[in-house]
Amino acid sequence: MNLFERYLSLWVALCIVIGIGLGHKFPDLFIHIAQWEIAHINLAVAILVWFMIIPMLLKIDLSALSQVKQYWRGIAVTLFVNWAVKPFSMALLAWLFIYFLFSDWLPHDQLDSYVAGLIILAAAPCTAMVFVWSQLMRGEPHFTLSQVALNDIIMVFAFAPLVALLLGISSITVPWDTLLLSVLLYIAAPLLIANLWRRWLLAQQEGQKKLTTAINYAQKLSMIALLVTLILLFGFQGEQIIMQPLVILLLAIPILLQVIFNAGLAYWLNRKVNSPHCVAGPSALIGASNFFELAVATAIALFGFNSGAALATVVGVLIEVPAMLLAVHFVNRSLNWYEAKPGIQLTSECCPTQIK
Repeated sequence: MNLFERYLSLWVALCIVIGIGLGHKFPDLFIHIAQWEIAHINLAVAILVWFMIIPMLLKIDLSALSQVKQYWRGIAVTLFVNWAVKPFSMALLAWLFIYFLFSDWLPHDQLDSYVAGLIILAAAPCTAMVFVWSQLMRGEPHFTLSQVALNDIIMVFAFAPLVALLLGISSITVPWDTLLLSVLLYIAAPLLIANLWRRWLLAQQEGQKKLTTAINYAQKLSMIALLVTLILLFGFQGEQIIMQPLVILLLAIPILLQVIFNAGLAYWLNRKVNSPHCVAGPSALIGASNFFELAVATAIALFGFNSGAALATVVGVLIEVPAMLLAVHFVNRSLNWYEAKPGIQLTSECCPTQIK
């Protein structure tokens, strides 16, 4: 790793502090930027997400997507964790921490709302940011794209019934505009751009070399975009963090625990079924991360902008990047342990990191 990647955790910590400080010092500026949104999707963040995910999408040869069926074990593990474990484990953690362990330190009139927000957050698997996490641990890009697309399809049918079941609400108002626009903005559009760019580069003389150079350059921009996104996200909530630091911290604890639990479970299950490491890593990260735009929009639609549910989903936004970077660090550091198990192909053999 280069110097920048080696100390990424330090840059992340600095950006969090800078974001909170700027949000407190210049609240009007961040309020203005936060208003640049369509269907609860902030356009500034959306542009930064493009810079983050296009480098990974550049690696994808769409004609090779059919080969992803060889990773069916990893897909099965991810679907199991996303839809059969994660929402229910979050409901259990929320019930334990909010109603019992932390109830004396939280506003009693908001306890039910906090639990609802945490459940909504866990019921929406991540989409776009998964490409960033997969890129950081050199995951198999075709598997990542296929898994994200499959999750999006399932989410259209399963999100509302699952939330209704766990919250005991007879009907859920799904913000379809947020869900569909997110798929268009974060999957379809950048994939089209990346594919056209890839084809144009490969069509030139020494196209493979130019593609490699473009990806290396884009990956540097991707890391910068990730850090700027952190500054924005924490800047948007700078005042909230300073005014309610204890509430933010207490809500962050069950979210962090569910990330660790679900990522660890998916990673362990993939090792049990002999998935290669470059599949197990993205599977673990997809199994733990959240689609926070959909979660925030749903919480606001159901409980209101100033509700505990909306705040809980916003805390999910704040904890998402640091928590997932922690998971990426663990996955990368445990490569030798993972591949020491008999029967697991080495990543260099089954998922070569060189560009095809």
